[in-house]
Amino acid sequence: MNKPIFQRMLHALLGVLLLTLGSIAMAEPPLRAARLAYLKGAVSFLPAGGGQWVQARANRPLTSGDALWTDAGARAEVQVGGAAIRLGSATNLSLSSLDDRMAQIQLLQGSLKLRVRSLRAGQVFEVDTPNLAFTVRKPGEYRIDVDPADGATAVTVINGDAEVYGQGTAYAVNRTRGYRFYGTALSDYDTYTTRRDDDLDQWARERDRIAERSASLRYVSAEVVGYEDLEANGIWRSDRTYGNVWVPNRVAAGWTPYRDGHWAWVDPWGWTWVDDAPWGYAVSHYGRWANMNGSWGWVPGPPREQAVYAPALVAFVGGMSQSVGWFPLAPREVYTPSYPVSRRYFDNVNRSNALVTPAAMTTVYNTINVTNVNTTVINKTVNVTKVVYVNQNVRGAVVAVPSQAFAQSQPVARNVVAVSAQAASAAPVARVAAVAPLVQSVQGGAPNADARPPSRRHEVVARTAPPPPPVPFAAQQAQLAARPGAPVDEARRNQMRPAAAVATTAATTAAAAPAKVTVVTQAEPPKPTDVPPPTAPAPRSTEARRAEAGRPGGPSPEGGRAEAARPAASRPDAARAETGRPGGPGGSGAPAPGAPAATAPGPVAPAPGAAASAAVAGRLPPPQTGAPVPPAGRVDAAKAEAARAEAARAAAAKDEAARAEAGKAQALKADAAKADAARADAAAKADAAAKADAARADSAKAAKAQAAAKANADRANAEKGNAEKANAARAEADKANAARAEAGRAAKAQADAKASADRAAAQKASADKANAARAEGDRQRAEAGKQRAEAARAEQAARPKPAAAPPQPAQPPREARPARPERDGGARPAEGERKAEAEKKAEADRKAEEERRR
Repeated sequence: MNKPIFQRMLHALLGVLLLTLGSIAMAEPPLRAARLAYLKGAVSFLPAGGGQWVQARANRPLTSGDALWTDAGARAEVQVGGAAIRLGSATNLSLSSLDDRMAQIQLLQGSLKLRVRSLRAGQVFEVDTPNLAFTVRKPGEYRIDVDPADGATAVTVINGDAEVYGQGTAYAVNRTRGYRFYGTALSDYDTYTTRRDDDLDQWARERDRIAERSASLRYVSAEVVGYEDLEANGIWRSDRTYGNVWVPNRVAAGWTPYRDGHWAWVDPWGWTWVDDAPWGYAVSHYGRWANMNGSWGWVPGPPREQAVYAPALVAFVGGMSQSVGWFPLAPREVYTPSYPVSRRYFDNVNRSNALVTPAAMTTVYNTINVTNVNTTVINKTVNVTKVVYVNQNVRGAVVAVPSQAFAQSQPVARNVVAVSAQAASAAPVARVAAVAPLVQSVQGGAPNADARPPSRRHEVVARTAPPPPPVPFAAQQAQLAARPGAPVDEARRNQMRPAAAVATTAATTAAAAPAKVTVVTQAEPPKPTDVPPPTAPAPRSTEARRAEAGRPGGPSPEGGRAEAARPAASRPDAARAETGRPGGPGGSGAPAPGAPAATAPGPVAPAPGAAASAAVAGRLPPPQTGAPVPPAGRVDAAKAEAARAEAARAAAAKDEAARAEAGKAQALKADAAKADAARADAAAKADAAAKADAARADSAKAAKAQAAAKANADRANAEKGNAEKANAARAEADKANAARAEAGRAAKAQADAKASADRAAAQKASADKANAARAEGDRQRAEAGKQRAEAARAEQAARPKPAAAPPQPAQPPREARPARPERDGGARPAEGERKAEAEKKAEADRKAEEERRR
């Protein structure tokens, strides 16, 4: 083959591979998720792609498409990254977009307190409302209130800087004053500089103090969601092997991680752990668990790394019939996601959560299959179960439940299946829990909610176009069943969206229709000095505002009442005072004492449709109060000012008259439509009567079929129940047999031990008896020796003494001769010497006996 052609083919192949990997990286899940951290009262939750509001549960991970509703008197807190979102009473909020760069929420009704602690470079935090889009410029504290009755959105910057975007207009807002905007052009608003704190403000401050006092931030990354709950529920220790370790102090004996909670299906991650403990979020989705001398400790990732969220840092185990098992990963062990990811994501999710070496990550990544749409990239085919997992061999660390309980999001602790230590250690490790999700899985096993938001069509203004609505779960269920446990990738979801549009409409009729979004692109980002003028360019009456809102009145959301900045007497020029509507967020709309109701004279912005640019007109500077006016022209200036004010009032009156005429025309049109509807209804009734008989017949047939189906189902349930009872009885019998066998083994061991003890006692008794016999023999020998000595003495005493020899004549001395041995009749040794010899022998025998006894 020609070399240049071969090189071009090789480059083309590499390009396709890079595009494939790039598509994988773009389609992979975001690095963060939100958390429903706190709830009080009736709080309802609508999962993305779900069609039913359910009761909200704490620690549920939230992502794009999820929605919340706090009923009257309820409140909730959502945490995401370095921010906390506190919801007041009667508040409807949805997460329209949440990824690594964007946190975009929709506030459709109610009150929201936002605390942003950190913003990374390039990150955007946006709140979209029916009147405007609110974007955060830098960390701070903000409040937003949406009043659907007046069609108004109030924004307050407690500290920090923000921007508001409307149709063709954008302003910078800061802590100098708050604004209550009407309409979507940001040309009609009220201002206020002070406002009273309410229950939402006070509660938000209490929650902030908890986070600020937490010492856990010294040990974890600031992006670890839920770190503030660790301080009051455990202690930090320094371990020689793992470094800083957090140990819970309120757990029962035998507790193990990932046991008290349930599994839920959360797109795009798939099976996700939801912990029951109030401190269980951070330790379930970040870091690793280590067993140290029988107690569990949580080991966080490096504090300076950006924390990456994971659905559950566990490894699943297979080989269990009709059951699913798992155990927590230990430090230095690699987490392998069940969804397709890029190498960069794979490294980030492991490096940020554990002390994992690059070599270990490379080894594991090169042994797994990375699948994306129709392309499969296989680096190597190696059995990953050969990896030794530390916690798999820890007693009680492997938790298992029936597959049905797993899929229905039932509480794990109530459905645990016993797993022996041998079976747990020998079970093969799997990357995926091969269980197809159900509707209950998406809802997290929660019951349906009684509290739901008002049924109305919402419209919001957005600075950034949100992603398309999530694909309904019903549209994905067939593919999820075909590949149990594996989420549907983004490319396949995009293919489903056109076909799922009808399903989305049908599903949302019973839940909540997505808001209609108007994206404002013509407004340029404002400069920090481009604040709204103190006087609204085009103010309108309360009746006109409510007419545009579409409702004559209604309850206001929870919020504090804003007051006028200063009384009129203290202002240098009452004609230049702020608008007399100090209502602010949730205010009553009545002017504060001393605040004038008239608007200030000054430059009037061009009305919509004028030649001047709306963006320029919306940012006209406030009047220069200090500019001198020549005495000769003062009257003419006042007349001109009055003429402009009169022209503005005339234009407003004309606008109101036009609206009134339009309302009358609409009312006539509605009456005509009602008449047509009545005629159509009369015709439809006749047709409905004919169809009713056929419907009743069909209903009878359906009822009969339903009864037969119910009877079949009852029989199947009965058979299933009998089978379960039989299985349970067999299990109990096996257990009883095992117990009896164990008892027999224990009795035999006890008998063997008793026999051994008896043999030892007999041997000891024999040894004692032998020693006693030897001692008695020694005593008897000693006694016999003594008796012999006594007899010898007596015999010596009884023997006659020899007669004295006659004197011999003296002889001359001669040499000494050796003594001759004595004959039988001669002299014997002395009696004392014999006695001493006998005593020495007895002493020697005694010492020998003592040596033998030792």
